[in-house]
Amino acid sequence: MPRRRYPSDLTDAQWRTVEPLIPPAKPGGRPRSADVREIVDAILYVARNGTTWRALPHDYPPWRTVYHYFRAWRLDGTWERMHDALRDRTRQAAGRAASPSAAVIDSQSVKTTEKGGSAATTPARR
Repeated sequence: MPRRRYPSDLTDAQWRTVEPLIPPAKPGGRPRSADVREIVDAILYVARNGTTWRALPHDYPPWRTVYHYFRAWRLDGTWERMHDALRDRTRQAAGRAASPSAAVIDSQSVKTTEKGGSAATTPARR
């Protein structure tokens, strides 16, 4: 019986776009027992809903399995490669160059000291 779908789950078209970007299983060792699409959907569920790994609904694979893949893909650069590939495709579909040529940073994006002005440089009282 297929599990119920959540709003954060990938559509079939989205999955076809993302699937080639997922690294294959490592040769040797234990074969993958979890469906990779279910893993990605579970990770997106956590990201979209801001829930903890342990609070993942039980119709997804076990939270430890999902977290294992999330962490492994973060460490090996899979998420960054996926982001870059999807960004490039989106920009090209909009008729733009694949890579952005400029970026904007504002005061809301770049954190500075807690206190600004002279308060930040005033010596502490004894």
